[in-house]
Amino acid sequence: MSIHPTALIDPAAQIDTDVEIGAYAVIGPHVSVGKGSKIGHHTVVEGHTRIGENNTVFPFASLGQAPQDKKYAGEETRLEIGNGNTIREFCTLNLGTVQDVGVTRVGDDNWIMAYVHIAHDCQVGDHCILANNATLAGHVTLGDWVVLGGLTALHQFCHVGAHAMTAGGSIVVQDIPPYVMAAGNHASPVGINSEGLKRRGYSAEAIKAIRMAYKQLYRNGLSFDDAKAQIAKGSETVTELALFNEFFARTTRGIIR
Repeated sequence: MSIHPTALIDPAAQIDTDVEIGAYAVIGPHVSVGKGSKIGHHTVVEGHTRIGENNTVFPFASLGQAPQDKKYAGEETRLEIGNGNTIREFCTLNLGTVQDVGVTRVGDDNWIMAYVHIAHDCQVGDHCILANNATLAGHVTLGDWVVLGGLTALHQFCHVGAHAMTAGGSIVVQDIPPYVMAAGNHASPVGINSEGLKRRGYSAEAIKAIRMAYKQLYRNGLSFDDAKAQIAKGSETVTELALFNEFFARTTRGIIR
């Protein structure tokens, strides 16, 4: 364990073995930090915050502060960060609220670049990349392997499906289905994330089926219900399409058009 002498760590904080904490960092009483994690200098970690193992938090990040929600009245809500994440400079990750699940969650192996904001009650999956200044309003959900371009902004309660991607500067006000690339203000669909799928080992046949599902959603003139039915039928033989079915069952704001 390596803790700089100027760091302010509450005696009640739970700091595991092999943790590094830099100069002038502040760690509150309800914080736990898993082994192998590194907390950069001048970082503040407060609230009921759990940081898992082998995370790297760069200087000046702010984790576990009260949500930016006027309804928050000091309730005991949480921030939970998984394992193997990189959180760069000046990121802000807030606690949850009792109006939702009461916890903001970040999964494993995410790459969160400088100045990213993850608001209260957001649920971020695994292996996501959030480029500089990406901003998640409250209650946003990101599936696994999502890529958000720099300066992307997501409206509250939006869902982004697994393997989806946004271009830089996108303004997202509705849900983005899995595998779909989106761009613009307001963000609209511009194809599927085929290059990302190739890198993750998806077969040519699976990518072809996903591209066909995209056409059923956006290019063939089908109603949303008819497109969903066609995709559900396709998922009986192409398991990768099941992500669409799961996503459609959870969407609340309607999908981007």
